[in-house]
Amino acid sequence: MAISLTESAAERVSTYLKKRGGGLGLRLGVTKTGCSGYSYVINYADAVDSGDIVFEDRGVKIVIDPEALKLIDGTEVDFVKNGLNEAFSFRNPNVTGECGCGESFNI
Repeated sequence: MAISLTESAAERVSTYLKKRGGGLGLRLGVTKTGCSGYSYVINYADAVDSGDIVFEDRGVKIVIDPEALKLIDGTEVDFVKNGLNEAFSFRNPNVTGECGCGESFNI
């Protein structure tokens, strides 16, 4: 089981944590939503909760609860800039379909 970060994503998280004055790393999750079933939830982690699973990639800690990990195990998180838009993107090998807008997925 693993979650990985591209160099761009790791750099973005590290830079933001320094700018905000602290934090543990990146917290990933999923929520039931959208037209395809699930949507990614991404926040900065300030603590590890009981039961959380912690990975480290490129010097950044990635915190995730075990239920979410079942759905996104093997995912690579990227940070993409396209013109004025910038966002984290996910390459999840478990996805069997996505909605047309790319905001939700199913497994």
